[in-house]
Parts: sequence; structure tokens; C-alpha cells
Amino acid sequence: MLDIATRIALGPILLAQAARVRRTAVQLPEPHGPRRGVVGAGENTLGLLVTGDSSAAGVGARTQREAFAQPLAERLARRLRGRVRWQLIAASGLTSEGVLQRVMRDRPRPADIAVVIVGVNDISKDVPLAQALRNRQHIADWLRVHSGVRHVVFPAVPEMEVFPALPRPLAWYAGQAARRNNRAQRRWAASLEGITHIEMDGIAHAALFCDDGFHPAPALYARVADRIAEHLVALLQADDPNGFKRENS
Repeated sequence: MLDIATRIALGPILLAQAARVRRTAVQLPEPHGPRRGVVGAGENTLGLLVTGDSSAAGVGARTQREAFAQPLAERLARRLRGRVRWQLIAASGLTSEGVLQRVMRDRPRPADIAVVIVGVNDISKDVPLAQALRNRQHIADWLRVHSGVRHVVFPAVPEMEVFPALPRPLAWYAGQAARRNNRAQRRWAASLEGITHIEMDGIAHAALFCDDGFHPAPALYARVADRIAEHLVALLQADDPNGFKRENS
């Protein structure tokens, strides 16, 4: 209730700060490099899909090798001692609804696991949380039916109050919105089969952002990839051996 009261009291300041951030934000390109490939070697191949917004796309890195999707695939391949066939479908500015439309349009190849990075744009564009969660459910359902995905993972929104681009009190309010998103997503995912929420608390620090003050620098992408790889390996090891489709190499 405190953050709602604060929004009412500080509404004009928050709106003015948000407008200034949008007006002065540095527009960075998505990184160069392939958006699909195969890494690692071994008897089995795991299919990995990464989809989502600008952070999924790797904005803030120069190449996909320094971004998120390819490093995540490489970490999984090393930890699983197998091959990972990865693909990336992502674009800057996408809300949960935008991600759904993007995967429906681009129709990803079959995959075992999908990592969906989304939420910051839902918050910045004032998408109601219930609507955002419904769209995330639609993403998971679509990927299961059309790409054969067995498990869909939704990382938490990072602690937005540490984003260097956000002035106070806007940064405080964004951080509160991020925590509301994460609490609701955690409860939602816990009630469903084949969907998990990954906590991201403590992983982001102001010094680990790129020049725009909003997107991760390569060092932060590496930390995120480490945490998500650890989560995915634990999922695979805990699951029934036949719980994830693996192709023979």
C-alpha cells in the first residue's frame, strides 16, 4: 500500500522523471552475431530457446558471444557434458504480449527448455500485472504445443532500483513494481507444472550496467547466465530421465 500511496503523492514527479528518462535514453543496438547454433559435444543434444525483450537479445553487449543466449548455451553444454542446440528470438521493447506475438510469428524450432526474459517493459508501460501473467501463460502454452517445450523458465525482473539510468524517486518506485512482479510470478509459477520462476536477487549492481544505465554489460550477462544455467541443470538432474526430450547426436 505504501508504494501506491507514494505514487499518488509523487505522481507528477514520477511522470516527469519517466518522460525525461524516455526522452534522453541512449538507444543501443542489438548485438551482432548468430542467433542460433550448436555448442558442446556428446551423445545427447538439448534444445534451448531463449526469447524475450532487449536483455534476452543482449543489448549492452557488442556480440552475441558476450550477451546472454550463447553464453548460457555454452555453460549448459559444459555442465551437462553434451551438445546444446540453441536459438534466440528476442527484440527490444517487447512486453509479455509482444513476446507472445514474436514467437507466434517466428515459430521457433523444437526445443526442450525455454528461458523467457520479460517483465521490465510490462512495468515501464504500465501493463496490469494480471494481464502480463496471462500473456506469460499464453507464451508457455504456445511453446508447449508448437515447439514441444517441456519446461518454461521465467527469471525474475532484476532489482530496478539499482538501474543507473533511473533517478530517485522513480528508481525506488520501479524497484517496488519489480518486487510485486516477482512475487506474483513466483506464486503463479509454483501452481503450474513445467513452469518455474528463478530469483535474481543480489545479482545486479550499478557498476555492472552498460553505458545506457539500463541494460547489462557483458559481466552482468555472465552472472545471469551462470545463475540460470545452475537452475536449468538442477531441473534436468531432478527430472525423470525421460522428462526432457533429448536427440541422439
